Amino acid sequence: MTQYRLLYSDTGRNWKPYHQDGNIWAFSGNSNSESAVRHELQQGIVTRFLRLIPLAWSEEGRIGLRIEVYGCSYWADVINFDGQGVISYRFKVKKMKIIKDVIALRFKTSESEGVILHGEGQQGDYITLELRMAKLQLQINLGSNQYGSILGHTSVTTGSLLDDNHWHLVMIERYRRNVNFTLDGHTQHFRTNGEFDHLDLDYELSFGGMPYSGKPVGGGRKNFKGCMESINYNGDNITDLARRKKLDTSSFQRNLSFTCVETHTFPVFFNASSFLQLPGRANHNTVSVGFQFRTWNPDGLLLFSNLDDGTLEISLEDGKITIHINVSKGARNYRVDLSSGSGLNDGQWHAVRLLAKENFAMLTVDGEEVSAVRSTSPLSITTGGTYHLGGYFLQTPFPPSQRSFQGCMQAILVDDHPADLHAVEKGTVGAFENVSLDMCAIIDRCMPNHCEHGGRCKQTWDSFSCSCDGTGYSGATCHTSNYEPSCEAYKHLGRSSDTFWIDPDSSGPLGPFRVSCKMTEDKVWMTVVNNLPPKTLITGSSREKRTVLQVNYSASMDQVTAITTSAEHCEQQITYICRMSRLLNTPDGTPYTWWVGRGSEKHFYWGGSGPGIQKCACGIDRNCTDPKYDCNCDADAKQWREDSGLLTYKEHLPVSQVAIGDTNRPGSEAKLTVGPLRCHGDNNYWNAASFTTPSSYLHFPTFQGETSADISFYFKTSSPYGVFLENLGNTDFIRLELKSPKVISFSFDVGNGPVEVTVHSATPLNDDQWHRVMAERNIKEAVLQLDQTYRTSQLAPAQG
Repeated sequence: MTQYRLLYSDTGRNWKPYHQDGNIWAFSGNSNSESAVRHELQQGIVTRFLRLIPLAWSEEGRIGLRIEVYGCSYWADVINFDGQGVISYRFKVKKMKIIKDVIALRFKTSESEGVILHGEGQQGDYITLELRMAKLQLQINLGSNQYGSILGHTSVTTGSLLDDNHWHLVMIERYRRNVNFTLDGHTQHFRTNGEFDHLDLDYELSFGGMPYSGKPVGGGRKNFKGCMESINYNGDNITDLARRKKLDTSSFQRNLSFTCVETHTFPVFFNASSFLQLPGRANHNTVSVGFQFRTWNPDGLLLFSNLDDGTLEISLEDGKITIHINVSKGARNYRVDLSSGSGLNDGQWHAVRLLAKENFAMLTVDGEEVSAVRSTSPLSITTGGTYHLGGYFLQTPFPPSQRSFQGCMQAILVDDHPADLHAVEKGTVGAFENVSLDMCAIIDRCMPNHCEHGGRCKQTWDSFSCSCDGTGYSGATCHTSNYEPSCEAYKHLGRSSDTFWIDPDSSGPLGPFRVSCKMTEDKVWMTVVNNLPPKTLITGSSREKRTVLQVNYSASMDQVTAITTSAEHCEQQITYICRMSRLLNTPDGTPYTWWVGRGSEKHFYWGGSGPGIQKCACGIDRNCTDPKYDCNCDADAKQWREDSGLLTYKEHLPVSQVAIGDTNRPGSEAKLTVGPLRCHGDNNYWNAASFTTPSSYLHFPTFQGETSADISFYFKTSSPYGVFLENLGNTDFIRLELKSPKVISFSFDVGNGPVEVTVHSATPLNDDQWHRVMAERNIKEAVLQLDQTYRTSQLAPAQG
C-alpha cells in the first residue's frame, strides 16, 4: 500500500478522517516489501479504533501491509448530560473575587447549540462557554461601570463543525485581563475589554447549562446535550467530585450517568461521483421522504426518483431547497415546483421533509412551520419504488437539473421508515458507489480564516476564496498591499505632489491610510494632519485641574509611529499664545504645561528646543522679551505673547496630548496650535547594499514563512546571473535568483516537493538599471512579479 487515509473512532462507528494542514490527510506508505515508513501525527488523537483506507498500492500484487501503532493508555471520568441537568460547583464562600482561572474539559456532542459552563455575579460579571452554530464561543465580562463608559463584555469564537460527535479538548487560562483560549491545540490569546481584572462570581459555577436559579439572562439558550470528561476548574476535578456526590446534581431528571450515551446517527458522505440507491414502496399514491444534509456548495442533487409516470427531484439551488415534480397523464403534463429556505449551504445540518400525494404537496425545512410551503396544484402520483440520493448518472428522458452532491446526509427516511444503512453497507439492500458510510468528512476551509486584513472567506466543498473588496489589499489571500509604503516610493514611480494612500509595513498588520505628499527637487515631504483646531482657546485650568487637549490624527498612533520610525527627519510646529498664562515656568520652576508624545511620555520642552532642555525657542536663541525667562509666556505679561517653534526629535513625535495648567486667574487665557506632522526621507526605501565580490552576502535571521510570506526588493546589476536570496531548512528551502539575463526564478519546497515559478523579461535585466522583484507564497498560490509588468503565478497543491 503506497498511500492511505487514516480514520478513527472511539465507538467503532461514526468515523472521522485525520486532518492535517486543513485537509483530509493522505499518508505515504512504502514502495517495497522491506522498508518501513514511520509517521508521527502533528495532532495527537484519543481513540479506541483505527481504520485505514487504501488509496494506492502496488500494481504487482494485492493490497497488504503490516502496521504498528504507538501511543499510551488513556482513562477519564465521563459525565453524560441529557440536555436537562446541570452540575453546580459551589464556592466555599458566597462571593468569589477571582484573579486567575484555569478551566479544562473535553466534550463531544451532535448538537450545534448548548451552554457548556456558566457563572455570573451580582455586579454584572460573568463567564459563559457555549456552542453556537457548532462553533465554540467564550463570553467574559470582568465588569462594566454604571455610567456605561467602561464596557467589559468580550466575546471570542473558535473552532467549527464541533457537532461531529467526536472529542474536543478546550482550555481557558486567564490571569487578570489576559486570556489563552485553546481548542484542540489551537490557541487564541486576547485581552478582555474594560479596565477591571477580577472575575466577581456569586455562589456557583454551573456545567452543562444555565442554573435554574440564575437571572433571566439566558436568552433561550439550550443546555448542553452530550458528554464531558476530565472537567477541571482551578485544580478541582469536577467529574470526580460529581462521581463522589460532592456536587449538586439534583436538576438531572434521572440519576447522573457516568457512561457516554452514544447517538445512533449514521452519516453518509458523498463526493461529486457518488450516489446511494434505496428501495421504497412501488405503485403507491404518496411520496413521504426526509433527511438531514450539510454542505458548503450552493447547488446539488439531494434526491431523485423516477415515478411511474414522471420524476421527482429535490435539489439545492442557490442555497435553497427546491422541489420539482413532473407528471405526465396522457397528453397532459403536470408540474409542481416548491422552494424554501435560504443560505442552507452554511455547513450546518438542515432537515428536509417532503410529503406529496393527490393534489397536495408540502415541503418543510428544519422542522419549522414557518418554512413549510404547500402546493395544491393538480397532481396525481404513482411511486416508482427506487430513490437515488446524492447523485443520479443514468440516462433518462427527464434528467434532473443537478447531477451530483458534495456533502453529508443522515437520518434518511423513505416512505416514513428509517433507511437501513447497515444493510446497505453489507450489500443486502440498495446500492451505492463512491460513498463513505458512517462518516461525514466535511472540512471548514474558512476556519482558521486564511483571508488576511479583514478579507471575507467564502468556500465550496473543495476550496475557499477570499473577497478583498474594500480592504486595500489584493491577491488570493488579501496579503498584498495595493499601495506603496511611502511618498518616496510614489516619487520613484514618477508621481507628482498629491494625496496618496500609503501602507508603511506593506503586507504587515497596519492598514493603509491617506497622507499628503509634496515632491520637491531634493526632498519628499509626507504630511499627516490632526483634528485640533488652530488657536484653540483654553481658560479655567490650574495645576490642580489641568485642561488636557487630545490630539487625534488622520491615522492611528501605530500607523504614525511607522512613519516616524522609518523617516529620515520629522518635525511638528507647536504654538502657545498667552496672556497672563505661564508655560514652562522657567528658569527653574515646575512647568505649568507639558505635552505627551509617542510612548505616552511627558515632555517639558517646547518647540525650538530639545529633550531635557526646559526652554522655548527664544530661550535657546536668547531673544525672549524678558531675558530673565526662557519662554516669552513665562514673564506672565498682560499683553499677548507667543512661544512657537518646531519639535524635531522624531522619537518623541507625534504630539498626542497637551496638558495646560495656568489659565484660571482673572484675565488669564491661552490659545494652542499643534501643526501637522511632517516627515521626509524613508530609511526603509533608501537602504541599498552593494555586493562587490562573489563571496559578499548579508545574513538575516531564519525566515519563518509558515502559511504566507512575501519578499520584495530592487536590484541593479551587470552580471548575467546570481542568487538574490536563499534560506535552507532541513528539507524546506526558499530561493530567489537571476537565472539568466532575462529570467528571474522563485523556487521553494514546503514539504511536498520543489516548486519553481519564473518570469521572463523581454529585455535584459543586467542593464545596470533598478528593477523591482516581488515574490509571495501563500496557502493558495505562489506569485512572482517583475517591474509591475511581468507576473506569473502557480496554484498550490490541493493537499497543503
